[in-house]
Amino acid sequence: MTNFDQKHQILASLDTLDQEQTQQVMAYIKSLTYQSAEEVSYQKFKREAMKEIRQALGGSRKLRPYF
Repeated sequence: MTNFDQKHQILASLDTLDQEQTQQVMAYIKSLTYQSAEEVSYQKFKREAMKEIRQALGGSRKLRPYF
């Protein structure tokens, strides 16, 4: 089965969904693609912490982020 056939089958199956099922599918897709506000703020916190660590070390050392 080709990608085109798979996409066509997915689209065809989405057409058969009622409004509630469509909303559930959209919520699921959104949960896979969007980060939560908590996760985003945690990542921002880590970036700021790494920035402060670099400044404290005098900026002479390059730190690679491992996250």
